[in-house]
Order: sequence, then structure tokens, then C-alpha cells
Amino acid sequence: MRMFASFDEFVEDRSTALLRTAFLLTGDRGHAEDLLQTTLLRTLRRWSRASAAPEAYARRVLVNLSKDRLRSRGRRPPETAMPPDVTGLPTVDAGYDRIADRRVVSDALAHLPLRQRQVVVLRFVEDLSVEHTADLLGCTAGTVKSQTARALTRLRELLADFHGPQSEKETTDVHR
Repeated sequence: MRMFASFDEFVEDRSTALLRTAFLLTGDRGHAEDLLQTTLLRTLRRWSRASAAPEAYARRVLVNLSKDRLRSRGRRPPETAMPPDVTGLPTVDAGYDRIADRRVVSDALAHLPLRQRQVVVLRFVEDLSVEHTADLLGCTAGTVKSQTARALTRLRELLADFHGPQSEKETTDVHR
């Protein structure tokens, strides 16, 4: 019999979603996997306390670790990403367009300042309320709202080239 069967269930159920959040916060799959691994380890260490609300506990650890990573990154030499080699992929693959769309969105997220990226990921990917997001980030609901507005404006700018100019009707429909 396993001592922490409930933790094993939590990992099976929520690790994919937590990995997605980590990836969107860091912009790098390797760092996201490391972040998730550390998050799960810290959650397990405090399982007696975390088991009451394990996802909220793990998400807070994940956000804090992503903040710590960015702080320490300023003290190290800069990393350079390897360019993706998409020229060899066949264009007839039906799923390729969705992968390309995801790549464009994750690249656009990576160009946002940290707080704006965190707000967008927590609000729209994790589907958290303004208040819950504010609590996780240690700021006010007003800050979450203003950062969300700035982030969405910037994302529209970054993604404008990808989607092409919107017609006036589409722009009006978006703001309703």
C-alpha cells in the first residue's frame, strides 16, 4: 500500500495542466519540466498541509519558483535558444497548423513582461478569477485588471502580423 496514494492521484490528474502553466510562465519546455518537478517535490514535502487544496498549493509554489528563476537568471550569463527547424516538417499534416498557432502564441507570451505573462496565464489558461490571481501574485485586483488590459493590448500587437489586419466588424465584435 502506498503511503501517499492521494498525492499520486493528484500528480496523475493535474501534472499535465501544471506543466502547461509552467511552460507558459517560462517559455521553455526544459525549464517548465524542471519547475514542475521541483513544485511536485515541494508539494509532497508539505503534503499534510497541501492535501487540503493541492492544486492551489502547487500553483502557488509554481508561480513563486518562476519568479525565483527570473531573479536568478539576471545573475547568470544569458541563454540563447536553439532555433526550431520547421523546414523539414511536412505541410500536409492537419495538426501542424494548430502546433504553429500554439508556437506563435507561446512566443508572443514570451515577449510580455513577467507580471503580464503571469496574469494572462493564470486568468485565461488556468481560468482563475481576478481575486484568486491577485492572491496568488500578491497584488491587488486592480493591478491584475490593469496588467491584463496591457497584456491583451500587447498580445494583439504581437499577433497582428500573424492573423493579419482585422476588419472593422471583427474589431467591433471583439470589444462587445
